[in-house]
Amino acid sequence: MALKENTVIHPTAIIEDSVKLGENVQVGPYCVLKDNVVIGDNTILKERVSIEGNTTIGNDNIIFAGAVLGSVTQDKKFAGGNSFLRIGDNNKIREYVTINPGTEDGTETVIGNGNLLMAYSHVAHDCIVHNNVTLANVATLAGHVIVEDRAIIGGLSAVHQFVRIGKLSIIGGCSKVVQDVPPFMMTDGHPVTAFGINTVGLDRNNFSKEEKTEIKRAYKIIFRSKLSMNNVIEKLKSDLEQYESIIYLIKFLEASERGVCR
Repeated sequence: MALKENTVIHPTAIIEDSVKLGENVQVGPYCVLKDNVVIGDNTILKERVSIEGNTTIGNDNIIFAGAVLGSVTQDKKFAGGNSFLRIGDNNKIREYVTINPGTEDGTETVIGNGNLLMAYSHVAHDCIVHNNVTLANVATLAGHVIVEDRAIIGGLSAVHQFVRIGKLSIIGGCSKVVQDVPPFMMTDGHPVTAFGINTVGLDRNNFSKEEKTEIKRAYKIIFRSKLSMNNVIEKLKSDLEQYESIIYLIKFLEASERGVCR
């Protein structure tokens, strides 16, 4: 394997010839890289990191001790074939995080950009984690979960298969998530229920006072009106100013397959 400029590999690391490393990559002690792994520029692997399978990792990531990326899915339906793990740029993957590839031949698990996956968190097969997401310690995503931009999932929380977590939502620690969590909401519990909007997140992302007011009205309609979901959606369309966030929220509700955590 030809090394690119400024790439540093600790002498105890094991790297198969099939692995491709970018420029200025650092591979720490006792790391194991094998199969069709590709690692982009300026990515740092601390000690004892294991990466295998059809795993592609972008630029400027830092992966901490004991992380295991790309090992065969834990899905019992796995029958062999080529599945994939794709990780973007500027992610921090902390100690002992595990991320599995897809299950079926040609499927993939995708991690976007700028995410923080804290120690012992797990991303199962066929998940999609968008950008600037935080998974706190021991947060667990089952298969086929989608987590949208800037969502926060608290420590020791578990998310059921096929659940969708909306952007700028927060899930409290130790929660059980069995249905979709709409964007902009704060949730907690067993199973989770919503108890307000993510005001701090909206402020940090420069939502106007007027738009925040409409999101708060939407929260009351969704979670306090006791209307059926079809009637909730119609009321959101008819009663609220159609800011981009409200339109997005309506589309999220319309697309929900598992139902919303009401």
